[in-house]
Amino acid sequence: MSPQRFKPSVTVAAIIEREGRYLLVEEETPEGLRLNNPAGHLEQGETPLQGAVREALEETAHRFRPEALLGLYLSRFRREASGEDVTYLRIAYCGGLERDGPVPGLALDQGIRRWLWASPEEIAQARDAGRLRSPLVWRCLEDHRAGRRLPLDLIQADDSLFQPELRP
Repeated sequence: MSPQRFKPSVTVAAIIEREGRYLLVEEETPEGLRLNNPAGHLEQGETPLQGAVREALEETAHRFRPEALLGLYLSRFRREASGEDVTYLRIAYCGGLERDGPVPGLALDQGIRRWLWASPEEIAQARDAGRLRSPLVWRCLEDHRAGRRLPLDLIQADDSLFQPELRP
C-alpha cells in the first residue's frame, strides 16, 4: 500500500502598506474573530499573482497593485475541536493600491467583517492576544519591514494552466 500523497493547501496573500500602516481584514473563524492579511486559496486556472489581486479585491474592495513577491511560507495548522490538520503554502506579494479607497458599492466576501489599517505595534498587540489568523500574518509583516523583495516573475505559469481541457 502506498502512502497518501502530501498536498499542502496553497494560499495567496497581499501585503499592502501605506504610511506605515498595513491593510488587514477582520474575519470570522471557528476560533472567533481574527485579523489576517487579505488572503485566500489559489483557484484553478489562475496564477498566484492573479489570485492575490482577486483576494484583495474580494476581501477589502481595494484594487491591489503587486510590486514584488515577498516570499513563500509554510505553516501547519491543527484545529483542536475537529482534529483538522492542514499545512499551508502561502505565496505572498507586496505592493500598493491602484486608488485611494475601496471600490464603491463592492461587497466584501462572506465571513469578512471589515477591512482596517493597522500599525505594526497594533498588529503585534493582536499577535500577543492570539488574534492573528496565522503566524504568517506577522512573519510577512516582518519580512516586508526588513525590505525583502523578490521579482514578480520568479513564479512562472505554463500556458496549460489556462486551458480548460488538457490534451492527452
